[in-house]
Amino acid sequence: MASTDFDYGTALFLDLDGTLLEIAATPELVVVPPNLPGILLQLHTLLGGALAIVSGRSLKTIDRYLQPFKSAAAGEHGVTLRFSDGTVEEMPAGLAVTQAWRDSLVAATERWPGVLVEPKPHGCAIHYRLAPERHDDVWRVVRALVPEDHPWFRLIPAREAVEIGSRGTSKGHAVERLMKDNAFKGRRPIFVGDDFTDEAGMSAARRHGGEGFRVQDVFDGDPAKVRAWLAHNAKRMLETASAPSQAAGVRP
Repeated sequence: MASTDFDYGTALFLDLDGTLLEIAATPELVVVPPNLPGILLQLHTLLGGALAIVSGRSLKTIDRYLQPFKSAAAGEHGVTLRFSDGTVEEMPAGLAVTQAWRDSLVAATERWPGVLVEPKPHGCAIHYRLAPERHDDVWRVVRALVPEDHPWFRLIPAREAVEIGSRGTSKGHAVERLMKDNAFKGRRPIFVGDDFTDEAGMSAARRHGGEGFRVQDVFDGDPAKVRAWLAHNAKRMLETASAPSQAAGVRP
């Protein structure tokens, strides 16, 4: 468990898969613990709205898994941003992976049992967790579409997966944009993540005087310990509140 507690002046940026939720065999099989939305709702109130989910998933998927909790968020590694007032900022649809690319990925991988193509509103991910021996084959296919010098798209490595995503956005970009939001402005950010794409978010948090917690290093690679840490801090903040205004989410 993390040794550093957070307080009313914190802004939380939380990855989803591998951080709040255990990694599943396929993206659709993730299990959301029943108490997680409630913990997030409580912290959202205590932090005055300064809690954001920053994920490779789409905003629609984030909301579906965490309902009724809904907050500021970044979907598809920052391609889509939702601010604390509900305003959504999105990359132009013309910068999305084309249907021709999606079809070619499906055609190339359909002969590989266990390899899954996950279409997203803007990008596309290919998962080979169930067929790790296809690592080289999958990367060969995506590199044929997206060379290193492609002007608009990049390859984003993940846990036994690779995603074609926008070159112009990242989780670091998402943190930078959200730190200008009124709910987050002036706070000390903490970014918690487990994967390669989270490193940019952690770096951005450090640039703003905060911290980046790697799940592997701080929580023994266990999302259950991340959830316990969040619940512990929510309970501690409620117990140590010295005034009703603090318990309502107003910073002292």
